[in-house]
Order: sequence, then structure tokens, then C-alpha cells
Amino acid sequence: MLDLGKIRNDIDTIDNQILELFEHRMALTGEVAEYKIATGKPVFDQQREISKLQKLGDAASNSFNSKGIQEIFYQIMSISRKRQYQLLTENQVEQPVDYVQVDNLPTKGAKVIFQGEEGAYTYEAMRTFFGEDIQSSNVETWKEAMELVSNGQADYAVLPIENSTAGVVQDIYDLMAEYPNYIVGEQIIRIEHQLMGVKGARLSDIRRVYSHPQALAQCKKFLEKNPGWTQKRSLNTAFAAKKVAEEGDKTQAAIAGRSAAEYFGLEILESQGLSTDTNSTRFIVISNQKRFIKDAGKISVYFELPHESGSLYNMLSHFIYNDLNMTKIESRPIVGRNWEYRFFIDFEGNLSEAAVKNALRGIDAEASYLRILGNY
Repeated sequence: MLDLGKIRNDIDTIDNQILELFEHRMALTGEVAEYKIATGKPVFDQQREISKLQKLGDAASNSFNSKGIQEIFYQIMSISRKRQYQLLTENQVEQPVDYVQVDNLPTKGAKVIFQGEEGAYTYEAMRTFFGEDIQSSNVETWKEAMELVSNGQADYAVLPIENSTAGVVQDIYDLMAEYPNYIVGEQIIRIEHQLMGVKGARLSDIRRVYSHPQALAQCKKFLEKNPGWTQKRSLNTAFAAKKVAEEGDKTQAAIAGRSAAEYFGLEILESQGLSTDTNSTRFIVISNQKRFIKDAGKISVYFELPHESGSLYNMLSHFIYNDLNMTKIESRPIVGRNWEYRFFIDFEGNLSEAAVKNALRGIDAEASYLRILGNY
């Protein structure tokens, strides 16, 4: 009978040998980094890695071992690259990041755009973030806001990007990829939806409810209790309130914030049970200037990848090896390239930190495309 204890001892011996060889290989990786620092040669040599993996796979004794050895060495080479990126940063071989660090954002007298009407949640987020000493104006669509900022007609815009109940606002991600604007701040607002109608209206009168699709989604359970109501989409919660106020129809109601009811002279018909107590929306503040304040603690990026097995894992491992906490990932389809996606990542860090520089250096070298969306 086979001796399991002896077999395990033999495996332990081999594992120790593998460990010693790995340590030796990583020491040689340091020497490779020294050469690349001196010569300016890039860390990532994709063709050499592909060729080496093929040779190693061909040398294995069977097809199972061939796949295994290629997987092992793929990871070893990936780890080696990450160590080289660290050594480049430690030796002050800087990766250009054309962001300017500032003590504070210049906001006094700034031209700020918000989508919707006064009384909207976006308006509340703008006032909370900037205060009163700004020149604010509104537009009907998020795209208009993006355009005004990108062409310099406005200094900042405030846009909703995520709700704790209904999820992300996908259009904003697509617009961030389309326009050369950057995130310089964020503001989280507690959302307390109210059902409102014209003076004298009662719940029994209501036949149609207007609001933004996100607000309708956040109030889904409440609306399901009233199946006779027709749900109508609006560009903004405040636009919905404005429509109801202007048309004066008792059969129409809007879902919006209490400030919208006050602003447009509507009565609150129901305030309980429309959304959860933890319902909040995260708004981003965008600019066409690449600025970040010195104590910024969150970074947003997006990248595109080769359509290959394991490519996303390889990108995300740059955060793992640099001890960076990734807080969010979203994917959006790339127009004109079926079944290919761009990935939006939020992670904790500051562009001045070595770990962040290491991770971004690696992603920039190995992704098809990388763009830093902001540090805030």
C-alpha cells in the first residue's frame, strides 16, 4: 500500500524547492528592472511572454499539465511585472500623470450647471457642495451639462451617478467616456421622496404619477400598491413637480423632494413608504480641468481590455498587489464592438501615493486603453 505520509513529505520538499526557485526568480526580476530603468525599455513585452508560454506548454508531458504550466507561468510573469513596476516607482522613474494637486477647488463665483429645476435633488446636492457663492444655471439634460463644461462655458456640473436603492445611472458612465471631463468632487444626498399633487387633490383622485425613472424605480414597492396609477417618465423629479403644478390636474401627481413641493406650491399627499430610510444618491462634480485636492481619497478610472480570457482578472490584480481597496466596478458596452466592454473602477487612494502610481503604471501598460476620470 502507498505511504500517504511519505508522499506528502515528498510534496513538501518539492514545494520548498519551488519556493526557493521563486525567490531566486524574483531576485533576477529585480536585475531585469535595473536594466530596464537604465535603458528605458518597457516592462511589458507581450510577444516574448506569449512565445515563452507556448514553449513551456509544448514541453509538458500531457495536455492537462500543459494548461497547468501555462497558467502557473502566466501568473509568475504577471507577478514579476508588478514587482518591476514597483521598482520603477521606487527609483523615481515617473509615469506622467497630468493632474495638478491643489489645496482647494476654486469655487468662489464659479459657474455651476445642474440638470432639472430648482427644488430638484441635484439642486440640493449643488447647494450642499458649493454653498451660495456661485452662479448657477439649469439645463434639461445631462448631455447639455457635459457639453457646457467641456467647452468651458461652465466651470462645474453636478450629476447623479448612483443611488443606493436603484443602482447606477448608466447614462452618466457613458457620458464620462464620451466627454473630456473629470470628477473633482462628490456629494451624497439623503433621498426622501414625497407624493405631491395640486391643492385639494386626494390620493383617490390620482390616475397618473410623473417622476424621473430612477425615482419611480426607488418607489417601486409603493407604486405596486397602487396598480391603477399610470407611471409617466420625466427628465427630472422637479420637472415632474413643475408639470403637475402648471397643469393643475387633480388626477396627476409627482414624486419628488419636499423642497420641490414647496417651490411649486404643491401639497404632500403621501410621505410614508415611498422609499427606504437608507435611500441616498451619490452625485459627482465634474470639471474640464485635471485637478485633485491634496487630501483626496478616491480615484475613478476606466479602461478597455483585450477580448481575452483572464484579462479582467489581470487588471484587477494590480489593486491586490498594491493593497488598494477597490470600492466599485461597473461595465458598459463599447459601441461598435459587439460583446466588448469598458470597465469603470473606483478605488481608495491619492494620485501622489506610490501604490497608486504602481497600479496605474501596470494597468496603463497592459490595458488597451486607460483614462483617469478623477481623484476626489
